[in-house]
Amino acid sequence: MFGYRVPAPDEAMLISGGRRGQGGAPFRVVTGHGKFVLPVFRKTRFLTLAMCEAEVAEKCVTKQGIILTVRAVIAFKVGNDTESIVNAGQRFLSDQDQMSVLTGRIFAGHLRAIIGSMTVEEIITERQKLATEVLDTSKTEMAKIGLIVDSLQIQSIDDGDTGYIAAMSAPHKAAIQRQAQIAQAQAAQAAAEAEQAAARKQAEYARQTAVVQAEYSAEVDRVQAQSSQAGPLAEAHAQQEVLAARTELAQRAADLRQQQLVAEIVKPAEAEAERIRVLALAEAERMRIQAEAAASHGRVALDRMLIDQLPQIVKEAASGLSGANVNVLNGADGLGEIAAGLVGQGLTILDSVRRNLGSPDGGAEKSGGTGGGKVEIR
Repeated sequence: MFGYRVPAPDEAMLISGGRRGQGGAPFRVVTGHGKFVLPVFRKTRFLTLAMCEAEVAEKCVTKQGIILTVRAVIAFKVGNDTESIVNAGQRFLSDQDQMSVLTGRIFAGHLRAIIGSMTVEEIITERQKLATEVLDTSKTEMAKIGLIVDSLQIQSIDDGDTGYIAAMSAPHKAAIQRQAQIAQAQAAQAAAEAEQAAARKQAEYARQTAVVQAEYSAEVDRVQAQSSQAGPLAEAHAQQEVLAARTELAQRAADLRQQQLVAEIVKPAEAEAERIRVLALAEAERMRIQAEAAASHGRVALDRMLIDQLPQIVKEAASGLSGANVNVLNGADGLGEIAAGLVGQGLTILDSVRRNLGSPDGGAEKSGGTGGGKVEIR
C-alpha cells in the first residue's frame, strides 16, 4: 500500500514530522508493527536494535605503577524501551557506527580507573571481579545514551617487557613443571611396571605352556609304553597264573602223598610201637602182681593163674590193634590213651575176679580144718 511502512524485527522505525513523540521527542517510535506514513509530510528513519560489538585495547597503570595492556570485548545494543530508543536515536541515528566507538571509549575510561585501584595479582586472579566492576560503573552512563551492555569479556592482560607477570608466575610454573616431571616419572614408572608385569605374565604363560606340553608328552609316552607293554604283561600274568595253579596242584599232591605216607607207614609204625609199649606195661604189671601174689598165701594159685592169663588177654587185645586201621587224632598221645585203656580194662577184669573170689559178698567160702583152705567159685 502506498505510504505504509513496516520496520524489521531488529529495528525501530522513527517517524518525524507531524506531532511529537513520547516525552516531547521530535519523532514517534514504532516497533513490531507497520504504520501508514504520509509522503512528503512525514519522514521515516530506522534505528538498529541488533547486538553490536566494541573492542577495547587500553594501556592501564596498576596500583603498583606497572603498565598493563588490557584487551576487552563489549557486547551492547539499544534498549528495547521507547526512552532508550529516543536517547539513542537522537545521538546515533545519522551515524550509528558511532555507538561502538563511543561505547569503547566509555569502557576504556572506566577500565583505566578500576585497574588503577588494583594490583597485578588481583587483576590476574580476579578478572571476573574486574569485569563486573567495569559494568556496574558504566551502566548509568550507557543508559543515558540509550545503550545497554549484555557482557564484558577481558581477553588478555599483557605487561609488555617488564616481565612482572612472568616473574609472578615463575613459582607456579616451576611447581607445575615439577608436578609435570613427577607425573611423567610416575607415568614412566607405571609404564615400566606394566611392561615388567606383562613380561612376567608372558614368561609365566610360557612356563605353564611348557609344563602342560611336558605333561602331555609324558602322558603320551606313558600311554604308549603301557600299550607296548600290554601284550608282554598280559602274557607274564597268564604265565604267573599258570605257575600259581601248578604250584597249588603240586602242593595238594604233596599234601595227599603226605597223608598217604602217614596212613601207610607212620600210623602202622605208631600202632606197632604202642603195641610193644602195651606189652611192656602188661609185663610190668604181671611182675607187680606176682610180687603181690607171693605176699598173699591164700590166693597164690588163683593169682598165678590170672597172672599167667593176663599177658595173653592183653596180647589178644593188642593183636587186634595191629591189623586195625586206626585214625589217631592226637598222635602218640592218642595211641598211649588207647594202650592205657586196654591195660586198664585188663586190670579192671583182674580186680573184678579178685573181688568175686576173695570178698565175702563175692560168694567165696572157706571150708576144712585149720591146716589149709579151699576156694570155690559159684
